[in-house]
Amino acid sequence: MAKRKRAVKSGGKRGDRRRKHRHWQVTVYYNDGEKFARVYIDRERAERFADRQKKSPVVKATRILEVDRDGADS
Repeated sequence: MAKRKRAVKSGGKRGDRRRKHRHWQVTVYYNDGEKFARVYIDRERAERFADRQKKSPVVKATRILEVDRDGADS
């Protein structure tokens, strides 16, 4: 009976197998100088939130930025 060879494992780290998605930060700037930020993983929801906030008379401006999450732990 012949011996079976074990499959050789490839070296190195195993890749990150979590679901990939982007992060969008909506920043709301108020007339009194305050600001508020919220992060979404869906660009469309981020845009809807920004549009809804712009309708308020106390909001000066809104901004949507893509947040880089490559270096984040957890």
